[in-house]
Order: sequence, then structure tokens, then C-alpha cells
Amino acid sequence: MSEQLPKEEVDTLLAAAVAAPSMHNTQPWRFEVEGHVIDVYLDGSRTLPAEDPTGRAMRIAAGTATFNLRCAAERLGYGTWFGLAPYPDEPDLLARIVLEPTATRDDELSDLAVHIPYRHTDRNPSDATPLPEHLRVELMQAAYAGGADLTWLGEDEVRGVLDLVLESDLREIGEWHRRAERAHWVGGERPADGVPSSALGPRSTSYPAAVRDLGTRPADRSRTEQTFETHPTLAVLSTNFDEPADQVTAGAALERVLLTATRAGASASFLNQPLEFEDLRRKVQHLTGRPGHAHMIIRFGTTRPHSGTARRPVADFLPKEQS
Repeated sequence: MSEQLPKEEVDTLLAAAVAAPSMHNTQPWRFEVEGHVIDVYLDGSRTLPAEDPTGRAMRIAAGTATFNLRCAAERLGYGTWFGLAPYPDEPDLLARIVLEPTATRDDELSDLAVHIPYRHTDRNPSDATPLPEHLRVELMQAAYAGGADLTWLGEDEVRGVLDLVLESDLREIGEWHRRAERAHWVGGERPADGVPSSALGPRSTSYPAAVRDLGTRPADRSRTEQTFETHPTLAVLSTNFDEPADQVTAGAALERVLLTATRAGASASFLNQPLEFEDLRRKVQHLTGRPGHAHMIIRFGTTRPHSGTARRPVADFLPKEQS
């Protein structure tokens, strides 16, 4: 299929893609469009060498963007075929998506596309209302449909995760380069990327907390405190293997889970500190009671209307000749 996608459709597709979550909202992706083919690349200028030295979080983020793009394509009436890394001659190319007009669209992906603008990371306290069992099952099925596993943690396992959060935070005390890197992306006014102070949410009155405190600046460290839930609802997203393609797959499955939760009126945030240390990451996976490789620790709760973090203009993600 040689004809070029209309510009307004490209803009719609990429606006959906870049609404995906990424660590510290770095938006570490770029795109190239040729005909009905969209390539998803890592943006090497947006790495986190201290907190994500292997690039795993970047590849997960690229997976979330890829899934959003596919949902938006189905909404526009396109079926999608896609292939994942590796592409040995182009190491930054993570996914190639082919769009074809179809009369039999994927209704599930098309419906999830509606909820992309409303998915935001919620760093506020959640009430004590448990997630309905049917929603837990639906979220597990969403992960499975995306090629990953979602394991709900019991009370003992939740305590185990919070212990690992404490251990990871203690390790970070002496690692100034991690805090300096975070300060580059978090706090203050962030009109195009990063996490602004306004999106950090309150600090927790207890520790270890059910939410990650990203604040590094003095003003952010002294923001308002609130009481968070003492028994958070946590789940671990994992895959059987841990190659780059598996990490992209994990990202796509993650976004399918998050959009499914958003559609049901549930909120989500992340408690990923232990996953940034490989030995602690293995301990997190052990807590699930199954083999595999942990990629995300997700805290689910009840949602509140709130705004998300900013995104760069779509043109910033394309080569100059395509923007």
C-alpha cells in the first residue's frame, strides 16, 4: 500500500501514541511514517542512564505508545499488523506497525481508544473500597491478551513489596546521580514533558508509602501530607522472558491493563523503586509465586478527576521532513 496516510490521521494516531505513560514522562520515542507503515523508535536523547541504565523502562514506554497507536488506528477504521524488535540493522527501531483499511475492526481496541485521554497516573490516596472481583479478572485477562501476566498480591506479599521499597529507597540515599537525574525531569513547571510539581500528589504521612514520592526540590519535599491506604491493592505485571521484545510486549500489555482500568473507573499508579535494582526485581517476581520477569508494580484504587502531565507537540516526534 503506497499512498500516504492523511496528515490529520497521522496527527490523530501520534497524539494517541504520545499520551502513553513513560518513566518521569520523558516521552522517549520518535516515529517515522512511510505510506501506511509507522515505525516506533527509541529517542536516545531522552535516556535515564542512572535510573534506567539498560533501557528497559524506555522499551516498556515504547510498548505503551505502540498499543495506543494501534487502538487509535482501529478507531479510525484500520486494522493493524505489527512486528517487534530486534532489527539488527536499526537497534533503536522497536516496532513496525502496518495499517490496512478494514471493515471488521477490533471493537475492544477501538473502544479502549476512547479512554486514552482520560488515563492518568493517580498519585492521590485511594479509599478502602476493594476492586470488584470481576474487574480483577478483567485486568488479568487484559494482561494475558497482551502477552503478559498480572498477579494480584495478598497481604503478606504487599508487605514484602513495601519492605523492598524501603530497601531500594535506602540504597538510593548515597546515589546522588539518581537524584540529580530525577531533578532534571521532576518538579517545577513542566509545559511539555517531565512531571510538574502539581502532578506529584500529596506526601504520605506514613512510610514506606503506597505511592512513590518523586519530589527532590525543597518545595516539593515540604508539600501537603495526607494519609494513604495502609493495605494498597498491588499487582505485578510480568513476562516469561526478558529480551527487548518482551519488554516492549510488557509495555503494550501494561497500557491495555491501564486503559481497561480507566474504562472501569479505577485509578492506577506505580511503585517501581525495587524494579530499578536487578536483585530486588528478582525478589519482586519471587513474591508473585510464578516464574518470569517483573516489569511493573501497579497500585490500583478509585479514580478522581484530575489533569495529566503535558506532552510535546506531535511534530516533535517526527523527522523534520515529515512534521
